[in-house]
Amino acid sequence: MLATGAPPLDWAAVDVAVPRPSARLPGVGMAGFHHRAPAPVDIAMVAHPSVTLLLDLTEGGGLVCATAGGRESGSVVVGLLPGDLHATARGAGECLQIRLEPAVAAAVLRASTDLTGAVLPFADVWGRGAARAEAALRTAASWDERFALAAELLGRRLAAHPPVDPEVAHTWRRTLAGRGRVRVDGLAGEVGWSRQRLWSRFRSQLGVTPKRAARLVRFDHAAHLLAAGRAAVDVAVESGYVDQSHLHREVREFAGLTPAAVAAAPWLAIDDVAWPAPPSRSCRKPPEPFV
Repeated sequence: MLATGAPPLDWAAVDVAVPRPSARLPGVGMAGFHHRAPAPVDIAMVAHPSVTLLLDLTEGGGLVCATAGGRESGSVVVGLLPGDLHATARGAGECLQIRLEPAVAAAVLRASTDLTGAVLPFADVWGRGAARAEAALRTAASWDERFALAAELLGRRLAAHPPVDPEVAHTWRRTLAGRGRVRVDGLAGEVGWSRQRLWSRFRSQLGVTPKRAARLVRFDHAAHLLAAGRAAVDVAVESGYVDQSHLHREVREFAGLTPAAVAAAPWLAIDDVAWPAPPSRSCRKPPEPFV
């Protein structure tokens, strides 16, 4: 587990803003964070089934993202499966977080397959116009204006670039709906492809194999159950793990943490406010049967 020296984040010192429905795009989630306290903070970020843009809107910067592989300052793009990831800030400031479903990220960023397991500078991934986009977001008069501007920027790139194969997009949606408890053979049959073709196309366009994607989605569901106060042994059963040891290994691999640490992770404590769970991922409903 990475050690940063900064204290954990106190969400009582953070204002969270979410976009109006008119500023939302399919496959895109956005939330704005304003940290009011002057003290430095450390946030253990838990792996999520999305490609994440963390846009540092603080004048003069202050955001630092650290993994076992290194550190990046300022705005970053976090690919799928970043491992043990911490975000630290020097004190008061603002950040816009944008979550892109992998199929959307493939069109918006054009390099999503190269992002798996990586944290890279936003400018390196976004390309031309990155500095202008950050400046416009930073100087916007309100969070509503920022969300609308971000949606416009993302919409332009979505319109300009070809989408992933519909079969790949369908496989991802089914994996999410099934909370990761799906079989690749069954998904291949649904889209009319062989298992090998689905495996190859999915990996080449989203950067992970269908099986790895399913494991990540299943971990995400389990992490939210743990954060909701469920016992690890019950989470293992409900999420489809062989036993509690299996859950422990998966949590360690995806987050670099123990199940107990994930349950207490401050990043998950604000999820119901910043990222309301869709019905298919609600921790209050039983999982779909394993098929």
